[in-house]
Amino acid sequence: MKERKGRDSFRSSLGVLLAMAGSAVGLGNLWRFPYLVGENGGAAFIIIYLIAIVFLSIPVFISEFMIGRRAQANVFSACKNLSPRKEWGIIGVFCLLSVFCILSFYSVVGGWSVNYLGRAIIFQFTRESGSAELETMFSNFVENPWLPLIFHTVFLLLTSIIVILGIQKGIEKFSKVMMPVLFFIIVLIAIRSLTLDGASSGINYLFKPDFSKITAQTVIAALGQAFFSLSIGCGTIMTYGSYVSRDENLLKCSVGTVLSDTLFALIAGCAIMPAVFAFGISPSEGPGLVFITLPHIFSQMHFGGVIAVAFFFTLLLAALTSSISLLEVVVTFAVESLKMSRKKAVISSFSLFWTIGALCSLSQGRLSDFTIFGKNIFDLLDYISANILMLGGGLLIVIFTGWVLGRKVIEEELTNRGAIHYSPRFVNGFIFMIKYIAPIVIIAILLATYGVF
Repeated sequence: MKERKGRDSFRSSLGVLLAMAGSAVGLGNLWRFPYLVGENGGAAFIIIYLIAIVFLSIPVFISEFMIGRRAQANVFSACKNLSPRKEWGIIGVFCLLSVFCILSFYSVVGGWSVNYLGRAIIFQFTRESGSAELETMFSNFVENPWLPLIFHTVFLLLTSIIVILGIQKGIEKFSKVMMPVLFFIIVLIAIRSLTLDGASSGINYLFKPDFSKITAQTVIAALGQAFFSLSIGCGTIMTYGSYVSRDENLLKCSVGTVLSDTLFALIAGCAIMPAVFAFGISPSEGPGLVFITLPHIFSQMHFGGVIAVAFFFTLLLAALTSSISLLEVVVTFAVESLKMSRKKAVISSFSLFWTIGALCSLSQGRLSDFTIFGKNIFDLLDYISANILMLGGGLLIVIFTGWVLGRKVIEEELTNRGAIHYSPRFVNGFIFMIKYIAPIVIIAILLATYGVF
């Protein structure tokens, strides 16, 4: 297939890698990964997570990337363009619904990170005397009907401004600057955390496995995090892939992105868990770990005020790099399928996500009594996206790649039409993973999630 003219595209291989890594690296690494490690036994969870990355995440990631680059189209049109059976457009529906759910609550958490960065800049955490005050601070903030909406708006505006500039001038340029900054800051925080008295207990927790901690829930949580962390199954990789030249090494870029995301998650663990143990905090604090427990730790550290600023700036950058890729999925669809201008598509998408995000924000306070299936709006969208739409979308993506695109197309995309050479054993193994192993694992996760076994 020929490359489509008139579409924006990434300018360089580095830009592709950093943008892809930015899509993957986000709140899933800094907010979700540490508390899941804490809730699921530390090193044992990490080992299962790393296995899942190799045998699940990489094949699915490459499959989604492959569809996007092959089709050079938005998520709704991509599979329809590659298959005579137009029913495969259902993959695009799953992707768009996933983004709808994720970005609606994600932008709210992004707004929390903006607020906490502001609090850190005025050194508010260093004046707090204990975790009780910090817990009250967090609950008072998220339950306030107006403040979270203001910061939710600020976060969405930042995201929209970058997306409206386009691929090269907006997303690629932002990623080239901010991704190295992101890694640099989290490494500095990790070094400081590792030098604390008592940090060795946190290191042992992260890297010395206790296999008695492994339960069925641990396995499911690790597999789900491997999926969620890389934004697989929601169309971000497919959309970015559609802007990648056919001359780029697909395998190299995919593996580089997955390794970057995994490395960042592990460094984030090293930045957080040693400090948690050094100050005698329980590692199983849950989702409040970042916004309640860590500020308490910062208040007790030497130079804790400066570290707090660095950490919440990192959290904001990580949230932005992912929210940009999520918004781009919808904007590309609106531009190509609904024939909107990019500016109009961004403004329309902003309005949509602001409205649903506002309901998610209010569900932490004023609308907390309004529940669907026992969950408030925020938790419901989080659950649907992570446990239904992303998994379902990922399953359809690997089935489509393995059974509809077929061996010839897979080989052409992997080898750039014969320009890159891989051993037949490697290609056969990769195709086997996509056709059989990945679908079986995803189906097992889905069944386990709903208590079938």
